[in-house]
Amino acid sequence: MLVSVADLVPNMLEDRVAQEMALLIARSDVREELDRLRAHIDQAADLLQESAVGRRLDFLCQELNREANTLCSKSADIELTRVGLALKAAAEQFREQVQNIE
Repeated sequence: MLVSVADLVPNMLEDRVAQEMALLIARSDVREELDRLRAHIDQAADLLQESAVGRRLDFLCQELNREANTLCSKSADIELTRVGLALKAAAEQFREQVQNIE
């Protein structure tokens, strides 16, 4: 038996249901955050090869933490949430180490 999207939420206009579904799909897509995380990690590796980079690395730690927060907030999967929380912990440890070299 085929079920229409409108049948799932009978009191809501079909266009509105489609908009809500599109929003859910967009929120659950974490590829952009993963791409930014990779870019931040690559940038950190490059910075570690330079000298006097404490402030830039500290800022980068903030960005890593921001991406981890976004991953956690978008996650509907408990395993992805765990990974995001582990990433937040690692970013915070890295930030503490960075603050020691400033």
